[in-house]
Amino acid sequence: MIATLVEGRQLLETVIASLVAGVGITFVFSIAIWGVSRFTELSRDERPLAAGAAAVTASLALACVAGAVAIGIVVMTRK
Repeated sequence: MIATLVEGRQLLETVIASLVAGVGITFVFSIAIWGVSRFTELSRDERPLAAGAAAVTASLALACVAGAVAIGIVVMTRK
C-alpha cells in the first residue's frame, strides 16, 4: 500500500485561498492608503464633506484588513 504524503485537492484549495486572500487584503489595504491620502488632500483644500467620506472609506478598509488578520489567526490556531 502506498501512503499519500500530500492531498492534491487540499493543497490546491490552500493555494487558491492564499492567493485570493493575499491579493484581496493587499487591494483593501491600498484602498485604505488611498482614503488617508485623499483625506489629507481634501482637508487642506477645506472640503470637509469629501474629506469625511474619504476618512470613512479608509476606516472601513482598515477595519476589513484587521478583521481578515484576526480571522486568519483564528483559522491557523484551530488546525
